[in-house]
Amino acid sequence: MMKKLLILTLLFSTHIVASPVNINTADAQKIADSLKMIGEKKAQSIIEYRAKNGTFKNVDDLKKVTGIGDKIIEKNKDDILFVDTLTSITPVKK
Repeated sequence: MMKKLLILTLLFSTHIVASPVNINTADAQKIADSLKMIGEKKAQSIIEYRAKNGTFKNVDDLKKVTGIGDKIIEKNKDDILFVDTLTSITPVKK
């Protein structure tokens, strides 16, 4: 009985942790699904801004998108990537 209770507790208390979203490569659906306070309309605005102005370099660039401000950035700061950290690492030659 205790084992079943433990299993049920683990099943219902486990949270799915999403990995950070690369704001420069993600599509609108991925952005809307991954970030808090960003719906499909704001996600599409991010895509359109990116297409017109190029990639986002930092948070200040992202704030240039209509409807994206400090509050949204604060809620999502740990979930937004501006570069692909896995491919941007350059090994040091000795």
